Amino acid sequence: MACPRPPTLDINNVGGQGQAQPLQFFLNNMNNKSTVWYVLLVLFAINTMNFFDRQILGAVGEPIRKEFGLSDASLGALGTAFTLLYAFVGVPLGRLADKIGRKGILAGGVFVWSLLTVGSGLAQNFWQIFALRLGVGVGEASCAPAATSLIGDLVPASWRAKALAVFMLGLPVGVALSFAVSGTIAKTYGWRAAFLVAGVPGILCAIAVLFIKEPKRGAAETHNIGERKRSGSPYKLILASPTMRWLILSGALHNFNMYAIGAFITPFLMRYHGADIQSANFVSMIVYGVMGAPGLLIGGFIGDALMKKRTNGRMLVGATAITLSIPFLYFALSQPRGATTAFLVLMGAGCALMYFYYSTVYSTIQDIVEPGLRGTAMAVYFFAMYVLGASLGPYATGLMSDYFTKRAAQISGITDFSQNALEPFRADGLHTAMYAIPILSVLLAIVLFAASRTVSKDIEKIQNWMRESAVEK
Repeated sequence: MACPRPPTLDINNVGGQGQAQPLQFFLNNMNNKSTVWYVLLVLFAINTMNFFDRQILGAVGEPIRKEFGLSDASLGALGTAFTLLYAFVGVPLGRLADKIGRKGILAGGVFVWSLLTVGSGLAQNFWQIFALRLGVGVGEASCAPAATSLIGDLVPASWRAKALAVFMLGLPVGVALSFAVSGTIAKTYGWRAAFLVAGVPGILCAIAVLFIKEPKRGAAETHNIGERKRSGSPYKLILASPTMRWLILSGALHNFNMYAIGAFITPFLMRYHGADIQSANFVSMIVYGVMGAPGLLIGGFIGDALMKKRTNGRMLVGATAITLSIPFLYFALSQPRGATTAFLVLMGAGCALMYFYYSTVYSTIQDIVEPGLRGTAMAVYFFAMYVLGASLGPYATGLMSDYFTKRAAQISGITDFSQNALEPFRADGLHTAMYAIPILSVLLAIVLFAASRTVSKDIEKIQNWMRESAVEK
């Protein structure tokens, strides 16, 4: 049965009476078109370096593991170090983004994480690089809450999925560049050089942020309420939304999978399919990076298009895409050793569908809270999905890999469980562990379908409140 659009949310008339075209509203409420695109492109560049820097560890993790004599669990823990502090620091930074200028938060964060990424290349042992990755997490926590809050005030509701798709293109582009550049540098100059090279672009991005002119809060809304917020605890208000609770759970599941893939796809290709570090990273670049771009853009355009017909359209697009990704992920992992082309095609298709998630879910969060709480809402969402998902993905996958590695060794009659003795069995161990990804995707699809059942009522509720609280001009 069709889900009717609530009468209070007319996304084809987001600028109020007399503005039938969202694009006209979009241009009229900013200084000019070039200003809008400058902000979007700077935020895209920042997000590109955000994911470039965090993905370096996945690209060069195998030589780091061998140099420091690490298990897969320890290698995964380096990713956990980043995500845990990223999550905890993100909440106060999200609240700060709702109170002060967002470009200052962004500029400082980019500068800090770029310097600490360079420092990671100077680490001499596991604990030094662990500490430095904690610091990188602090810097990068500034990115998403401030940037998405800016975008929420930059464009009207009917364009948010597309605008956020541009911003989130930084994810696949940054990941793709990180795999390609870091893998190439590591093969020629060693893994340390990959970290050293990554710092300069980030510093340039920090400078570019200073030239952003922030839009006024709430300027792109049908009902312009400025910075006005509902009374009460911001956290209780955000978590009172059933849709938000479903999205938080979905974020934990999705980030578990995405960070498990990011951390171990290159080691998997090197161990199981016999690729060298450069070749493995080029395959990873296509699968996990390049294929994400069409997923984000197509997800954003389809999500916005279906949103015009039914207010749960974006959620249905995201849930359907995740459902379709499951067989691709499963059959990609089922390919025999050496079948890298088949793996690339199948895993690439699965990852492209997984990227639909970002365009549809991030824009939905902007739709179900008022402008003055969007930074906080994104920070709460990120806190949960990084603590419960991203931090566990690499570490839990590493633990499973170590377990199945030892089991494979035991089946072969090996009783010596030293790192060197287990090395021949690590390919099979990691291969088995990665089947957790399609299994969890089934649960993720169910959660997103559940969110599609509650989102219309939550959007109607916030639109009604904003209409009643609108500031008279």
